[in-house]
Amino acid sequence: ALFCHPRPPLTLDDLAASNAALLSSGMDIRGMNVIRKRLESGKGGRLAARAYPATVVGLVLSDIVGDPLDLIASGPTVPDPSGWDDAARLAEEYNLGRGGKYRLPDAVLDLFDEAALAGGSTDERSERSLRDESTTGDETHPAFASLRRPERDSDTRLTETVLVGNNALAVEAAAVRSRELGYHPVVLGTTVEGEARHVAGVYTSIAERLAEQRELYTDNEVVKSSSFFPLSSLPAAVVAGGETTVTLPSGCSGKGGRNQELALAAALRMRDAGLRDAVLASVGTDGTDGPTDAAGAVVDGGTIDRIEERRGEGTSPPWKGKGSMTAEEALREHDAYTYFDGDDDGTSNSGGTEGPLVKTGPTGTNVADVCILLVR
Repeated sequence: ALFCHPRPPLTLDDLAASNAALLSSGMDIRGMNVIRKRLESGKGGRLAARAYPATVVGLVLSDIVGDPLDLIASGPTVPDPSGWDDAARLAEEYNLGRGGKYRLPDAVLDLFDEAALAGGSTDERSERSLRDESTTGDETHPAFASLRRPERDSDTRLTETVLVGNNALAVEAAAVRSRELGYHPVVLGTTVEGEARHVAGVYTSIAERLAEQRELYTDNEVVKSSSFFPLSSLPAAVVAGGETTVTLPSGCSGKGGRNQELALAAALRMRDAGLRDAVLASVGTDGTDGPTDAAGAVVDGGTIDRIEERRGEGTSPPWKGKGSMTAEEALREHDAYTYFDGDDDGTSNSGGTEGPLVKTGPTGTNVADVCILLVR
């Protein structure tokens, strides 16, 4: 976000509109960054190419599942294996083209059209805008060539990119801390993706399964079933990382983010399942979830009931407007922030600092999202 330079003839407004369209479309970050590489002049290896013959070292914090160096921050110091044809395919798949539900700006679509006319070959593209500069950002550029160092009897590169932090480190730290607090950690991995509300269903199903163990086991001995296979000893801490998505309908005015939506969906599922000894936290490690000041939310099976009970107490100022919607309506309208945060005057639905939203402020890092499920 802070490393942004539009390729001619695009403007910052074109990039902002493109980003809004990409976020609304439900495309994952991998696809988004393939398109972003086409729209900005420092990404897709081009920063290293422009710095040549200087030595370049990129230190990378990964916010993408699987840590693909060419896609993290759109790979400013990594050779770009993608091209205009890949970006065009993604635009068509996610309804970003002309007449599409999430249409990209005309200036961007004009570049796609020019690329198609040029046959998608980077070395045939017009010098004005279509030069993908993959001719200056792909692996054939000398910035990425290996150099022989006789004095060291080894090869080296002018450009090196080093992974210094990722989601796996955050998940591991959460698991270690949960063990210190007396929980039995279960790490699901760092590749969780999909629609936020659907992923919430997976987590609550795990919580239900763990809660069943309380009925079937006493001191880790089966008391009701000889065919029950436990997920973990209790109390359990299920920890997972990754990055979910939220696909927004056209004209959606809801406020929230993927972590808040996941938490709201989980709170509804836990309420309906009668889970009262489970807590779920879903947060973005950068401290920002969507266009809000919250990193995510912490919920349990009683969160929805507490919010509804508070609304019925005749609080002052009275509940009004969007703040009076039901949890189901908030989920349908992708408006988790409004539901969790309170009414239009800022009163917290769950009582001041005890509300579901987690507000850390910017953390200064970003290694995707972490979800923690605690079951007693």
